[in-house]
Amino acid sequence: MPTIAPPAELTSRLRMVTMRLSRLLRQHAGAELSPALVSALGSVARCGPVTLGRLAEIEGVQPPSMTRVVAQLEQLQLVTREVDGADRRVARLTITPDGERLLADVRLRRNELLATRLGDLGPADVAAIEAALPALERLAGLQQ
Repeated sequence: MPTIAPPAELTSRLRMVTMRLSRLLRQHAGAELSPALVSALGSVARCGPVTLGRLAEIEGVQPPSMTRVVAQLEQLQLVTREVDGADRRVARLTITPDGERLLADVRLRRNELLATRLGDLGPADVAAIEAALPALERLAGLQQ
């Protein structure tokens, strides 16, 4: 089946709405952590135990920047750094129970924000969003 290029307006509107939703969710993470710290903590939870280099790659930042982020997460006791037994030059990061609790709280606040926003919409809009989710998940690479 031939692919059809999306209209420029669709592309622009989709970009704008995803950016705005992302910004709203980041702002409702809570005051304890910056968006960069929350993102890195979430990546450690999802991918850990993970090396600092791999975490920098996942987050799309340079290793020196990630070193500063990880130092803050360690200082807050949200991650631990464990030296690899086979290669002492390698350290792996793991989320701590405090980190898990904080991340669960951030996710809860973000879900509450979305639930409130969805509650402000009419049933037809909610149904349209629900119907669009599989396509959006594929677009985001979350499913095949």
